[in-house]
Amino acid sequence: MTKAGVPLLRGFDIVARGQANASLTALLLNIRTDVEAGTPLSKAFGRYPRHFDRLYCSLVEAGETAGVLDAMLERLALHLEKALALRSRIRAALMYPAVVVATATLVVSIIMVFVIPAFHEVFRSFGADLPGPTRVLIGMSEFMARWWPLLLTLLVTALCAAAHALQRQPGLQAWRDRTLLVLPIFGPLIEKACLARWTRTLATLHGAGVPMGQALAAVRGAAGNRVYDTATGHVQQEIGLGTSLAIAMERSGAFPDLVLQMCAIGEESGAIDTMLGKVADFYETEVSDLLTGLSSLIEPLIILLLGLVIGGIVVALYLPIFQLGQIV
Repeated sequence: MTKAGVPLLRGFDIVARGQANASLTALLLNIRTDVEAGTPLSKAFGRYPRHFDRLYCSLVEAGETAGVLDAMLERLALHLEKALALRSRIRAALMYPAVVVATATLVVSIIMVFVIPAFHEVFRSFGADLPGPTRVLIGMSEFMARWWPLLLTLLVTALCAAAHALQRQPGLQAWRDRTLLVLPIFGPLIEKACLARWTRTLATLHGAGVPMGQALAAVRGAAGNRVYDTATGHVQQEIGLGTSLAIAMERSGAFPDLVLQMCAIGEESGAIDTMLGKVADFYETEVSDLLTGLSSLIEPLIILLLGLVIGGIVVALYLPIFQLGQIV
């Protein structure tokens, strides 16, 4: 609407009326009120950091300063669409394994707590010694049937305590993010996704004319990983001392050679945003390929694991029946 010449306040009215979410409507009307009172749009957005991050505010401020707000909003929309598409692909690839594992865990728990005790009563009526696997399975079932409320409480408490600690302890967050990057299978995927977001965000900001120091400040949280957050802070400090971007990134030790070489070429040619955009495209393609490969690999592994678990339970339950048939 801004690009079509609709006045900004009128645009907010139209967008607010088109929202089904009452909270979002109230947010938009509050921003409209601030703008009507003379507050710059970037400052009005900045009052709501939960909804508009530093990237958003920096691009809007650059657009206001240069008088090209419509172009900046369009650039921001394209950036957010690409980021959302990447996040959606990752979630879609991980959703199936997560649902299957959760469902299998629930089914196995029900079998252990409710089904196996019924088999135990039948076996007890045989009056014969049970095979070792069956005794182990029944022992596990009795333990779970007796203590499952306590076990469930401990599990929920541990998860809540871990989530609370991660939110309040930056050291734990840094350790978690470092660990994620070195995982055997998912580490490369997480690294490439972080680099794709980081380079895409910096390319968007620099291409919009935002100064490099200010752009790096907005990029710090873009990767979603504290390793790159810390590295970006170091790069920002080096840039402030007059160091080139490629050298500052190399000194941080967090960026691969491809990113460093493309940044160096971009600095030499005066097209850093273009080079960073190409790096982002490359890593987004890499993430898509990795997700496709992981999906093809994870599905048979999950089926194999579930087959081993369910098959082991079935064999342990039917061993006494086989022995009884042999005796008869």
